[in-house]
Amino acid sequence: MNQLQHIAIIGASAAGVAAAGAMRRGGFDGTITLHDGGRHLPYERPPLSKSAVSRGLKEIQSATSYAELEIELLLGQRAVALTTDREVIFDSAPTIRPDRVLLATGVSARRLPVSGAELHNVLYLRDAGDAEALSAELHRGGPLVLVGGGFIGLEIAAVARTLGIDVTVVETQERPLFNVVGPEVGGLITALHHDRGVRIITGREVTAMRGSKAVEEVVLSDGRVLPAATVVVGVGVVPNDQLVRTHGVKLSGGVVVDAHGQTDDPWIWAAGDVAVRRHRHLRRVGRIEHWDTAQRHGATVGSSMVGDLQEDTAVPYVWSDQYELSYQAFGRGEPTDQVVLRDGAQPDEFLAFSLSEGRVHAVAGINRPRDVRAGRSLVESGATVSAEALRDPATNLRRLPVLGGATK
Repeated sequence: MNQLQHIAIIGASAAGVAAAGAMRRGGFDGTITLHDGGRHLPYERPPLSKSAVSRGLKEIQSATSYAELEIELLLGQRAVALTTDREVIFDSAPTIRPDRVLLATGVSARRLPVSGAELHNVLYLRDAGDAEALSAELHRGGPLVLVGGGFIGLEIAAVARTLGIDVTVVETQERPLFNVVGPEVGGLITALHHDRGVRIITGREVTAMRGSKAVEEVVLSDGRVLPAATVVVGVGVVPNDQLVRTHGVKLSGGVVVDAHGQTDDPWIWAAGDVAVRRHRHLRRVGRIEHWDTAQRHGATVGSSMVGDLQEDTAVPYVWSDQYELSYQAFGRGEPTDQVVLRDGAQPDEFLAFSLSEGRVHAVAGINRPRDVRAGRSLVESGATVSAEALRDPATNLRRLPVLGGATK
């Protein structure tokens, strides 16, 4: 730690900003440079799809806080290469030679490889510029076609319906969010949108988009043609790991790191959405693409980089605002899990648990924040609980382990 003079962070993301702050709080008094290709002061990205507007961006922290922490925030500097001589090369800034580099570059939207995808008004949503373009299109009216029924697509659908726009969601799986929350919860969320007038087409792919200059039609794999004034594509993401693809660092759907965020090159570290890692509350090695987790992981990696070795072990948390409701979840289920719905589940209010061999691995719900938080404790403790107890509305989740309904 005493030999470190300069740490460069590539990406002013949630993870990057958190890492910089943790380095200072950990006592590092060398130079910290935080580089980003964008021009906006680092901002929170989840609201982009939840409100679908770019004005009023919520800053991660104030401009003055960077100066107070002596963090050099260098916007408009896009890193283009890391060299074997331990240099960072930028597109429009001088090359630097930091003692360590942290990649907090996040992910980018996966592109849809069909004809017509380059037409005007075919949009993706990952940054403030995308949100600004989408906001302008939504205020011109519909119809709107959303390709992909993930959280981003459904959040935009909710915003558009609130504006009175005709909305169609096209999803290749049998239900939206099928691979994320399973068919039971996916069915409830599907019903939530059906009830509010969203048309959802499942088990079909988009094969082409047509129009003169702007998109006018979307062609499906069953031959149907959907009219469209705007199309938003949300078919997943790809990690921004370009800087290390030829560097010899291990990659596996992202940048592979150890428990503290270090790659197999001691000069390069990674945090946030781009990082592939083991996590005590996940049963598979992988990336965790949640805002809350990115901040936590960034902070622990930042501390580790300056000598205070830490590990992010908090249960992953995700939320999604749709209409006037908020979906919340702790942990992560697997497709083979048993999903238990508490009796009385409705599209606008439910509680669900993911179990494997009786152990609670995830809890999710809409309009049940207290119970979701209580369920988090079951995930944290590794409790085993009977499905009957979880299904029964009379079961007090906060007292369940005490009463003997659960054991570690």
